[in-house]
Formats: sequence, C-alpha cells, structure tokens
Amino acid sequence: MAGLFDRADAARDADAAARRSMEDPEAAGTPAGQAPRRAGARPRPPLAERMRPRTVEEFVGQEEILGPNRPLLRLLAAGTPPSLILWGPPGSGKTTLARLLAGAGGHDFVAYSAVTSGVKEIKEVLERSRWTRERQGRRTILFIDEIHRFNRAQQDAFLPAVEDGTIVLVGATTENPSFEVNAALLSRCRVLVLRALTEAEVRRLLERALADTERGLGELAVDAAPEALEQIARLANGDARVGLTLLEVAAQSAVGTGAAGAGEQGGARVPLTPAPSPPGRGGGAADGEEAVVGASSTVEGAEGSQLRARLTVEGVRAAAQARPLLYDRAGEEHFNIISALHKSLRGGDVQASLYWLGRMLESGEDPLYVARRMVRFASEDVGLADPQALGLAIAAKDAVHFIGMPEGALALAQLAAYLAAAPKSNALYTAYARVQEDLRSREVPPVPLWIRNAVTPLMTEVGYGAGYLYPHDHAGGVVDQAYLPDSLRDRSYYRPTTSGFEATLAARMAAWAAARAELRTKRTLGSTDEAR
Repeated sequence: MAGLFDRADAARDADAAARRSMEDPEAAGTPAGQAPRRAGARPRPPLAERMRPRTVEEFVGQEEILGPNRPLLRLLAAGTPPSLILWGPPGSGKTTLARLLAGAGGHDFVAYSAVTSGVKEIKEVLERSRWTRERQGRRTILFIDEIHRFNRAQQDAFLPAVEDGTIVLVGATTENPSFEVNAALLSRCRVLVLRALTEAEVRRLLERALADTERGLGELAVDAAPEALEQIARLANGDARVGLTLLEVAAQSAVGTGAAGAGEQGGARVPLTPAPSPPGRGGGAADGEEAVVGASSTVEGAEGSQLRARLTVEGVRAAAQARPLLYDRAGEEHFNIISALHKSLRGGDVQASLYWLGRMLESGEDPLYVARRMVRFASEDVGLADPQALGLAIAAKDAVHFIGMPEGALALAQLAAYLAAAPKSNALYTAYARVQEDLRSREVPPVPLWIRNAVTPLMTEVGYGAGYLYPHDHAGGVVDQAYLPDSLRDRSYYRPTTSGFEATLAARMAAWAAARAELRTKRTLGSTDEAR
C-alpha cells in the first residue's frame, strides 16, 4: 500500500503545483511576447487551464442547472453531491463543475481519463478512497473524463464503491449516456445535461481572459477589435476551451507581428492611454525609436502613449487556419447529423440539406456512407414520384467512387439538391412493408398453377401453365387473369399518391384495372348468352 499512497501523494503534489503555477505567473514563466522567463521557471499551462473558474461566481453558462434554485447549485451549497453523469459537448464545463463540487465539500479530488486509464488504476484509487474515508473522514470525488470509453465490464468496477459511498463518481461524457453508460451504473447516478455555450457566453470568457493580468493575457498589452472577439466566439462553436486557445494563439501572434511591423497578419501597434505597468517591468523607448510591444514592457511613444498590439479579424483567421467541427463518426453526433440531413431532404429544404451534407463531409465522414444513405432515400422517400432520383443517386455514388474527394462532394451536393426538390412519396416503402407484414402474419399459399412455367413434360401433365393467357396475343395486351393466389386476390399493397410521376402511375394502374374489368364483364355477359 505504501507504493500506492506514494504515487497518489505525488499526483496530488503535481496537481497542487499546477494550481500554484496558474496563480503565480512570476513563478510559472511568461508566454510568447513577454519578457524572458527566469532560468528554471516552469512554462505556464495553456490559457484555457489557467482561466478555469475557481468559484461558482466565475463560472459562465449552464444557468439551467447552476442558476438560482437549480439542482447543481443546491448540491454545491450542501457540499454532499451524489454520483453524477455530466453529459454535454466539449468545452461546456464538465471538468470544472466536478472540481467545484469537490472544493465546495472539502472532498479529495482525483481525476482520470478513460482514454489512458484502466481498471487497475481505478481499483488502486478505490482502495485509497476507502482508506481516506475510514481513517480521515474525507470522501473522494472520482472524476472520470470520457467515461463512455470504458466498456461495460470496466464500468462495473465502480458499482460497489458507488453503492456504499466510498466514492462520489462524477463521469463526463460527450455521448448519450443512455447508450454508452452501463444501466446498473446509470441507475446509481444523477444525469445532468450541459449545453454548448452561446457566442455571448464565450465572448464574456474571452474578455475576462484579455483583462486578467494574473492568469490571463492582461500583461500582453493586446487590444481586440469587437469583431475579432465575435469571430473567435463564432469559431469556438460553443466550446470555451477552443475559444480561449484560439485567443491565446491569436494574441501572441498579434504581439509578435506588432513587434515586427504593423499591419502584418492582423497585428498592429496603436497608441492608447497608458496602462499601469507591473512592478519592476516598466520601460520606455526614446522618441523615434522602434518599440517592441510585449506583455512585459510598457513602451512610450513620442507623446507618452503606450503602444499596444491590436487583434483583428484577419489575425484571428490567420491563427485559426481551420475550424474544428464537432463530429464523431462512431458516436451520437454522427447519427444526429445524418438524421438532420435525411429529414431536411424529406422536408424539401434544399438549403438545410446542403448544410448538413457539408457538416458531414467537412468533418471527415466517409462520402460513400452518405451516398448509400441518399440512394436509400431515393427509393424510400422519393420513390416513383420521380423515377430519375434513384438513377441520379447511383450516378452520384459512382462519381464519388470514381473521382474521390474533395471533388466528389459536388456530385453529392447535386444529388442532395435534386432529392430535396423532388416530389416525395413513400408509397413504395409502405407497399413493401405491407408485403412483409403479410409474409409474417398470413398463410403463404403456393404459386397458382396457371402462372407456373412448365419446363418438363411431367409439369405440363400435372397442369403447370394450364390456362395461362399470353397478353401479347390479346388486344391492347390486356387479359383478365389473376396473378395472386385466391387468398390474396383482394390485397392492395402499392397505393400511389398524386405526387409527381406517381399521378401518372395511378392513372395507368386505374386504366389497367378498368380494362380488365371490362373484359370480365364481357366474359360474364358472353357466358350468360351461351347459357340462354
């Protein structure tokens, strides 16, 4: 056990050191653009980690669960949280909320990621948690990030400790816990749903980080154009971590570019009202000298104004390079977006169909998977209302297979626009469903003898093909012949709508039925005359 406790103590010391580095920029060093760090100083953690809220008051967003009289706020006030599953998108505050829960009750906090940890490590933590509770009277909050990545057997390892209160389990997941968390474990936990942050909430975090001289970027002497912050908030897509990371990169780039020359890559040096400089870090430049703008120096221009770097929209775009899209080809978001595409196509919305198609393709989805789904849609939802839809769907699939990506995306876009605008009918889909239901629930009669093919003398002898009427030998190709067994003769499977080409099909089917009925009437009248 000594080795176990030593490792746990070392992990706790490392966590404390990380917190001290967030709270003491002098000890942690300085980011790019500031004065050189002291020899041997540790690099600072990323901005998103440094700005992690330390109190409920600093937390932004999730008012639905953290607002006045909301469940999580009451749990924090009580200091005795139950085991929880926090379900929400990346950057919505799951880890921060787990830390706040631990801090509010004075509990030990141990964090693991299901990506890098296994059952062995978890069992060691459970043993220490049991010892801590029995000997020191403290509970342990065990935070498992991405708990959905543990398989069912691994999740079962938590059950006894959660059941007897040895630990308070707080699991974080971006996937629907209904599908990804063991039912036995889920029944012992309370599920709290977090949402993605709004652009306004992300912007509040960005403004706070720019102004914070202790943990944020306040010492970098960077001013951000309002539209630049709006751009970052938009690109963050509700993820606070993405927004703060992009801000940090863009701000450091602006500082470095401002030193090299104004106007390059979105960085600019502009004279503004001097800001107080940190103790021991003041400095100035003589009139006419080039000023290096950084967080560690106060640079005076000819009129005594401080030169500060300017963060612009162009600088944000240069720093962003490519926008990450929330998507998991094997997770719930995959099914959410393909559902959105399918329903947009069905609803006839070309614009929405193209958008959801783009979301899938630009996130790295297999284009042939998308093509297969749209081939199915061409038969299921368009059907014979537009018979060309299926042919175009197959052509688009072949085009993607032939030319690959990214060029193949245009073939899929062409198909999506066509399918969305096409007339819709699910008559074929429901017709085949009726056939399936009859095959499951009704008798399965033999094929009538008159439509069987007699390929041997014996078959002819026993009546195969006897009485078959060859349509091409009759006027108009119409014969009064039954093709279904007697027990199914009145069944109606395909019922065409009046949408698109199906209206033509409906008229044709009605014409065939009328012609057969006329022949039947004539035959009946002929039989009556002969009887007379």
